Amino acid sequence: MWEIYAYQNSDSLFGIFNAIAAIFGSSDYLSAVAVVAFCGFVAALIAYAFAPEKLQGWKWLGSVVLVFSILIVPKVTVGIVDKTGGAPVKVVANVPFGVAMFGGLTNMIGHTLTDLFETAFQVIPGPGALPSELTYQKNGLMFGNRLIRDTRNVVFQDPGFRTDLINFIHNCTMYDLIDGTIDPATFSSSADVWSLMASPNPARFSTLTASGGAVTIDTCPNVYLNLNGRIPAQITQIQGRLAFQLNPTLPSAAAAAVIASQIQQAYLKNSIADAAATAADLIRQNAVINAINDTSKIIGQKVNDPASMILAVGRAQAVAQTNASWLNYGKVAEQALPVFRNVVEAVTYALFPLFVLLLLLTSGRDTMLAVKSYIAILIWIQLWPPLYAVLNYMASIYASYDLAAAADLGGGLKALSLQTASTIYSSAISGEAVVGYLVISVPIIAWAALKRMENFGTALVGGLSGLQGSLTGATGGAAAGNVSMGNVSMDQMQLAPNRTSSFMNTWQDDMTGNTFSSNVLNGRTGVSLLRNQGFASRVVSMRVSEQDVTEANKQADTARSEAISANTERSAMLSDTFTRGLAKYRSSRSSGGTTSSSFEQMGENLNRLDQITKGVSDRTGLTQSQVAQIAFGASGHLGINTSFAGAQVQANSSKNYQSGLSADQQKILGTLTNDQIAEFKQFGDRVSRDSSVMNVIASDSREAKEMSSRLATATSRSERADATFAERTAFAERLSTAREHGETISIDIAQDPHNLDMFMRYAEQYGGNSAAAFALFDAELARQGLRPNHVFSDGTALPASFDDIRARHDQAATDPQLNPDTAAIDHQHRKEVSRAKTSAPSAAGSATPSAMRSDIQAQGAEIRRQTGSAGKDFDAKAEIVRAPDGTLASKKSLFKQTGKQVAEDAGATIDNAKDAVKDLLKRDK
Repeated sequence: MWEIYAYQNSDSLFGIFNAIAAIFGSSDYLSAVAVVAFCGFVAALIAYAFAPEKLQGWKWLGSVVLVFSILIVPKVTVGIVDKTGGAPVKVVANVPFGVAMFGGLTNMIGHTLTDLFETAFQVIPGPGALPSELTYQKNGLMFGNRLIRDTRNVVFQDPGFRTDLINFIHNCTMYDLIDGTIDPATFSSSADVWSLMASPNPARFSTLTASGGAVTIDTCPNVYLNLNGRIPAQITQIQGRLAFQLNPTLPSAAAAAVIASQIQQAYLKNSIADAAATAADLIRQNAVINAINDTSKIIGQKVNDPASMILAVGRAQAVAQTNASWLNYGKVAEQALPVFRNVVEAVTYALFPLFVLLLLLTSGRDTMLAVKSYIAILIWIQLWPPLYAVLNYMASIYASYDLAAAADLGGGLKALSLQTASTIYSSAISGEAVVGYLVISVPIIAWAALKRMENFGTALVGGLSGLQGSLTGATGGAAAGNVSMGNVSMDQMQLAPNRTSSFMNTWQDDMTGNTFSSNVLNGRTGVSLLRNQGFASRVVSMRVSEQDVTEANKQADTARSEAISANTERSAMLSDTFTRGLAKYRSSRSSGGTTSSSFEQMGENLNRLDQITKGVSDRTGLTQSQVAQIAFGASGHLGINTSFAGAQVQANSSKNYQSGLSADQQKILGTLTNDQIAEFKQFGDRVSRDSSVMNVIASDSREAKEMSSRLATATSRSERADATFAERTAFAERLSTAREHGETISIDIAQDPHNLDMFMRYAEQYGGNSAAAFALFDAELARQGLRPNHVFSDGTALPASFDDIRARHDQAATDPQLNPDTAAIDHQHRKEVSRAKTSAPSAAGSATPSAMRSDIQAQGAEIRRQTGSAGKDFDAKAEIVRAPDGTLASKKSLFKQTGKQVAEDAGATIDNAKDAVKDLLKRDK
């Protein structure tokens, strides 16, 4: 069995060799071989026919026999040995002997050299020895640096545990460092910071997250015990992830078994830890250090400290810019070049079937040269592993010194601590970057070695020139990133209309120029209007003073007194009307005459009110007239027919009214019910609005008219007084509320962009001193304050205040000419019309019509006649008739018209021909 050694590509080579075996075993490929062999035979025959002395035909035949007998026909078994993954040998049967021989021999050379080099590297005494876990054949280039880099980046995966740990560090450990419970120097240089955090102050508290998401609070010692019990499971989870990440070609069980020794050997070789440190201890130290660094960044956001957040972002960005180039070239050393090598190897094996077909077209020396070139490519590929092994050893030894120096704490102590964590990480990735640059030159060096070392020096110099150029670009970018911190370049600032931070968003409206700011935490949005800014100001303000409130209360009291007086007058009038009506009703009942139905209905109302007043009079001891007057007065104040909008004002009016009543009045009101007061109100409204009721109650029309006029005047005055009282009471309450709340409304109209000219006038023309400013103010106040005094058409001035408007309205409302008794006037007019005699209308005199009118009528008749006859004539000439469906149609025959046209055209043609012949004859003469 021939062995092919694979470096991280055993699965792909297994597939390639299986494909080669299947191709050579297929009938289609044999048909292709036959076609190519026939073509080669024809070519050899022709060459032999023209030059038999060169024996081209026999050379071709010998070459084909050798190719078939050695490369194609024999079949062997190939074993794919995985040198880096540890997978079992993959066996492929029926592989052509040629590809197995070429691959096996060249592969054996590369494997032997690599194995010898790495065996020797492991047994070298002293610090130059390389542990087997860090060799190239097992784990690839710079495995120790890659392992340190990945372990330095580990964090606790469980969100609940990570939150509890960060809160514990912030709430407990930080304060222990501040008050000296934990020595900061010892803490920063300790190789096990977790153990130093084991004795926090029991007077402090932190949070714990339960499995269901519930958050509880406990003392710092109890929180540490809880976290210490949960941390082993977190370390196991991190270790499992690292095992699969660093050993992707191994099975999960095998990777988990070797990861602990790999971590331990990497840290021991680089002098970052001692032999007593286990893999779990190293993982825990890295994760806790990263948690401490995250705490300092996250707490700045939790306590709303923008400065610390900006500093943390700047540091992170600067570190990322600095490490970006190193990480990229480290990935080249880790993945790019090994993948490139494996791809070239697999493609070379995959080209063997095509290579065989090409050999069938060659002969003699050409065949041997083709075989030599194919073998040279395989040898070039197999020279990469030994060179990789040497490069891995040299770089690992160099990196061990560099990492040991980065882990130095002074006094011969070396450890992974808060002081050395950052430098260890930077040294690890920088070492990988250097190897990444050198890896690029390995294929060139291998090719130069294959070509007898002719261009070896040129290959080395070419690889280093690329290193120099990359270092120059990376260093310049890193320096720029550190200076500007990736945000704003020095002496230059470019601000977009939209600005965003961790706590607010700010944008400027393109149309208005106003700037809006929105808080990210609560979503509130504020606006800063585009305005004029300077030392000029013109503020228009309005506020309520105590004097305004006092004056408003006085006006409300005056309106209250006026309302009570007007209502008292109205109630007296209603009481008098009630007394007269009741007397007339009783006299009519005592007599034996008849009454109208309207008076009967009114009599029932009077009788019901009489019973109410009599019952109240008996209970209170007052007269019926007093009871009626008080009841009529109360019906206008106790909330009857109160609308919703004025409910509060009406209620306040009712309270004010009741507070001014005497003991007898309050006694009567306490006896009356709301329904009884409503009946008094209904009677008063009817008497006030219906003048016919007065005609029934009064003794004659003159008395009725007088009583109706007096009652209408009193009712109107009472309603106006009530409305005035309600309005002034509401106004007084608004002023009182405004004064209690301290409201002040002010507008600086000079800041309005529409008043830019005014603002500039104030700012530029004030003269530069106080006297000039006073002069400007006087002129401006005179310009703005003195307005034209507009007047009515009769020359009277416009009202200057609302009180003047209200007084003018009250005067107009009481003017009899503007408020006539329309019902009485209408009744009077009807009587006058009924008494008037109807007279026959006088005969209208006959008037001679105008001659102009008759002329116009005659001319119109003539025009109508002409237009009517013209239409008929047109229809007759055009032979237009109306179809049954209402459309117009013509009786003229188009065929007849066409015939006439043809005849006329023929005559015209003959005439034209005659004229043409005559012209010709004249020319001949």
